[in-house]
Amino acid sequence: MIERLLAVRRTLTGSAADTLPERLAEALHKEYALTRAELLLVDYRLATLLPVTGGEPVTGAGEPPWHCFDHQSEVIEGTDLFLPVTSRGERIGVLCCSPAPDDIDVRGELAEVATLVAHELQAAAAGTDRYRVAARTRRLTLAAEMQWELLPGRSRSGPAYSLAGQLEPSYSVNGDSFDWAEHDGRLYLSVLNGMGEGVSASLLTALATQALRNARRAGIPLADQVALADQALFAEHRGEQHVSALLLELDLASGSLTVIDAGSPRMLLLRDGSVEDLPLEAQFPLGMFEGSDYVAQKFPLRTADRLFIVSDGVAEAAAAAGRYGNAALTRFVRRTRVMAPLQAVRSLLGDLRSFLGSGELEDDAVAVCLDWTGIV
Repeated sequence: MIERLLAVRRTLTGSAADTLPERLAEALHKEYALTRAELLLVDYRLATLLPVTGGEPVTGAGEPPWHCFDHQSEVIEGTDLFLPVTSRGERIGVLCCSPAPDDIDVRGELAEVATLVAHELQAAAAGTDRYRVAARTRRLTLAAEMQWELLPGRSRSGPAYSLAGQLEPSYSVNGDSFDWAEHDGRLYLSVLNGMGEGVSASLLTALATQALRNARRAGIPLADQVALADQALFAEHRGEQHVSALLLELDLASGSLTVIDAGSPRMLLLRDGSVEDLPLEAQFPLGMFEGSDYVAQKFPLRTADRLFIVSDGVAEAAAAAGRYGNAALTRFVRRTRVMAPLQAVRSLLGDLRSFLGSGELEDDAVAVCLDWTGIV
C-alpha cells in the first residue's frame, strides 16, 4: 500500500506543472490497474465540472460527480469511482476512476491520491495557465481576471471553522472581493466592494486588499489595520474613490468576534434556526476622508453559529417581479443550515440567478459564509 502511494507521489512531484493529469493517469494505471483516471475541475461559477483533458462537461446537479463534490465523499456509480479533489477545505474538483475497486482499503488509498492531486494542483498553478484555463467555460473579463487572481481561494476549513466565498457575475465581476488568512489562533476576514466599474474598480479593490494584508502582517490591532488601509487609499485617490468594507477578526479558541463596519455589506447571524442582522456601527468607507478613526465592536459567538455576509447586489437584485429583497434573503439563509459553507454560497447565488431569469445583475454580488465549530 505505502509503496503504491509513494510511487504515485513521486510521479506527480516529478512531473512538469502542465502534465499532471496525464502523469496521474499513467501512474494509476501502473499501480492500481485503472483504465481511466480523469480530473474534473469546478468552473468559476460553481456550475460546471470540466474535464481537464477534454470531454463533456458535467452540469446536472444530481449527477454522481456533483454528488461527490457537494458531499465531499466517495461515490460509486456502475464501474466508476468519484473522489473529491480538495486541499484544506479548498474544493478544486473531482477525480473519476475506473474500474471502481471492490476493496475499501484500495478506495481509501485512491482518496489519499485525490487529496495529493489537490495539493499538487495548487503548487503547479503558479507555473502554468493550464488549470485556470480548463476551469472556465468562457473568457473572463480583464476586471474579473484581476479579481480572481486576488482571492486567497474559494473555501477553507480548519478544526475550529469552515469558510467559503463566491463572486457573481463570476466571469465579469468588477469591484466585489473577499480575503482571509489564519494566523496564531485567529482568523481574519475582509469583504470589500470598490466603487466604480471594470478595471478601475478592480484596481481600487486590489489596493485596499494589499493595504489590509500589509497592515495585518505587521501584527497590529484590527482598528489600526483598517486605519492604515484607509490612509493608503486616501493618499492615492484623495477621497474621490473609496472602498466599502467589512473587517472581521475571530479568536478561534473563544469565539470572540471583532468587527469593523466601514460602509460594509450586510452580516447575518444564523443561530439555532433564527436569522438576525448583527447591530453594526456604520463607519466611513476606506479612503473617503483623511485620517478617519475606526472603532471595533465585539460579539461573542456560540458553537455552531453561522455568519453570512452579502453585498448590496444580492438583496437589491431586480427582476420583472421586483427585487430579491431582505425577506427572501433571510429565508434562504435559514435554509442553508444543513449545507456546508461552499454549498450555501453556491446555492444562494444560484437562487439569485433563478430569480433574475434572463435578466442581469445591476451590481456585483458577493456572498461569504463562515461557521465557527468551537473546536480547536
